[in-house]
Amino acid sequence: MSNDSAPVLLDRDGAVARLRLNRPAVLNALDEATAQAFLAAVRAVADDPDARVLVVSGNGRGFMAGGDLGRFRADPEHGADTARAIIGPLHEALQLMQRLPIPVLASVHGPVAGAGMSLAMATDLCLAADDAKFTLAYARIGASPDGSGSYYLPRLVGLRKAMEIALLAETIDAAEALRLGLVNRVVPAAELAAETDALALRLANGPTAAYGRIKGLLYRSGTAGFADQLAAEEESFAALAGTADFREGIAAFFEKRGARFDGR
Repeated sequence: MSNDSAPVLLDRDGAVARLRLNRPAVLNALDEATAQAFLAAVRAVADDPDARVLVVSGNGRGFMAGGDLGRFRADPEHGADTARAIIGPLHEALQLMQRLPIPVLASVHGPVAGAGMSLAMATDLCLAADDAKFTLAYARIGASPDGSGSYYLPRLVGLRKAMEIALLAETIDAAEALRLGLVNRVVPAAELAAETDALALRLANGPTAAYGRIKGLLYRSGTAGFADQLAAEEESFAALAGTADFREGIAAFFEKRGARFDGR
């Protein structure tokens, strides 16, 4: 993953794992090899006990332009096979990413289109540069969303607005994306790297076990019944009450100091 020519780069700085899409010449568009490399990278993070936050970003002038349409143009007779070869590993990676017991932070800039927008929505938090442009572009080419776009979009913006975004495929600037709840924060493009590092470090120094439990509760809340959700909340809190982080959090509260979490 450290090969600079690889389609996806993965490294870890302390507790911060960084996954970077690395096909800048084609705006990090997804082809079969990139989808497989993305899956391999997410698997590696899932197997790394020392990673406490995952940052997903794109090299070059944009985050991701979506699928590599050149792959479909090169072999139009086998478009369905090409689609499955790209979407299959991407979807496997996204399911694993949602289950990661650590926060996943997207850091996006420039074009965030198609599967790129879907991926940005699939992360737990999203920090956007003020030059980011979002387009759920599938309808422009006669396609439908993949990469979890149809799952997360209505949950983030509501069904009516999701229909508008998906059917009209219009471009949304960073300020509007923030207003709609598609991203958490917008920062000047020149400050994106520094702001991403600061937020990643804050998450890496946080109560990792609690973050994992919080993620699980929020993601299941859309389908769980009320009683089941309450039971899950009780079980989660009780489990965390026995952790070192919880004991440190309680001690810090009464000692009127900042907590020093170690993620356990």
